[in-house]
Amino acid sequence: MDRRGFLAQTGKGLAGAALAGTVLQTARPRRVLGANERLNVSLIGCGGRGNMVARSMIQEKLADVAWVCDLHPKRREAAAEFMRQGMGRRPALACDMRQVLDDKAVDAVIVATPDHWHTLATIRACEAGKDVYVEKPHSHNLWESRQMIAAASKYGRVVQVGAQNRSAPYNLQARERIAEGKLGKIHLVKVYNLKPGGPFHLGEASAAPANFDWNEWHGPAAVKPYHERLFRAGWHHYWNYSGGDLSDDGVHQLDLAMMVMGQTKMPNAVSASGGRLAHQGDDSEVPDVLVATYDFDDYVMTFEHSNYPSYMEKTTTTIRRNDELPYWTQNATRIELYGSDYMMILGRHGGGWVIMTKRGRLEEKMYGRVPDVPHQRNFVECVKSRKQANANPATLEVGTGLVHLANIAHRMGNRKLRYDAAAMRFTDCEKANQLVRRQYRKGYEVGSIEG
Repeated sequence: MDRRGFLAQTGKGLAGAALAGTVLQTARPRRVLGANERLNVSLIGCGGRGNMVARSMIQEKLADVAWVCDLHPKRREAAAEFMRQGMGRRPALACDMRQVLDDKAVDAVIVATPDHWHTLATIRACEAGKDVYVEKPHSHNLWESRQMIAAASKYGRVVQVGAQNRSAPYNLQARERIAEGKLGKIHLVKVYNLKPGGPFHLGEASAAPANFDWNEWHGPAAVKPYHERLFRAGWHHYWNYSGGDLSDDGVHQLDLAMMVMGQTKMPNAVSASGGRLAHQGDDSEVPDVLVATYDFDDYVMTFEHSNYPSYMEKTTTTIRRNDELPYWTQNATRIELYGSDYMMILGRHGGGWVIMTKRGRLEEKMYGRVPDVPHQRNFVECVKSRKQANANPATLEVGTGLVHLANIAHRMGNRKLRYDAAAMRFTDCEKANQLVRRQYRKGYEVGSIEG
């Protein structure tokens, strides 16, 4: 079945995986929730994004927060106070996620840890019978994506990845236009993540704060000396913890491109060019300029990434909340789809879209809105109905996998690699296969999950 036929019949999903709308077979007894009943959720990882997702669920009357869990005592306290302001009471505090997972009154958890903990925390929650809302990227590597899919299936859990573009009505409409053949045949897709940025300097190592377990913070990752900047957000700059800004931001556009194209299989090959070009000599390991090319069966997709031009701008909050469109030329996070008849430019997170023909003539347009609340609502509805969520791990495997493929091609010396998705291995570079799965520390392994 081609991607257009697949879209017309199913709308969502990954070939061979459970599709959105499929009722899950729950592996253990669970609390039955009424249609208007609020979930009891708990937050694992109390950084800015996790706090906002949890507080939004409170404000939308979707959930109450039973626990806030973080290794850092100040973050736990700040999160508890933030939730109290929304609920009128303080949640319980935990420094060990096992306290949360052992609580039978907890229906679901929000996993908003640094990236290197996303998969392991999600698998632990699934094993404990909890549903999961996990921030993107849901995996640190290709192997972890496959194991998260297996865990959600084995334990019958609802898992929603924080890829909120998949719940935005304007994106669903864009997908429909493409599935209908409005653009004609598409053989070229361009995805952009062209953002401003500066050099990164780690600073001097120091002692970790009192009552903060730096070893546990590392979890599956190799332990490095404590640096305040590393803990705060600097981990994004190191392969040990992250895939860089490709994982942090670019994954949104890549996954959205896969969604509207109806692409359910990995590309046949990937190539990369770039490096640390704009901020040479700083302490970051990840590229500040990268161009990746993906070879699919009947089209090519490019991904252009940067972290230096100050004049590039993500879709503004004003645009996201109103009937406005970005100035596309300098929109940092757009997607361009080149059909044989028309061109579509699509903006993530409320950016809307336009369909263009010759000489800049506008054929059609649609404004967008921030999709955070619809995405959270979809998660809660699926927890109650036991249906697959819009952005379940199987659906996200390709979009997130594109990040991992590009980073591996770059780390192999900016070369072209051929990839066999079924075998989860590169066919022409054995060294690249060493990056399909990370080396795990004892006690923090992500092992093979059998059904």
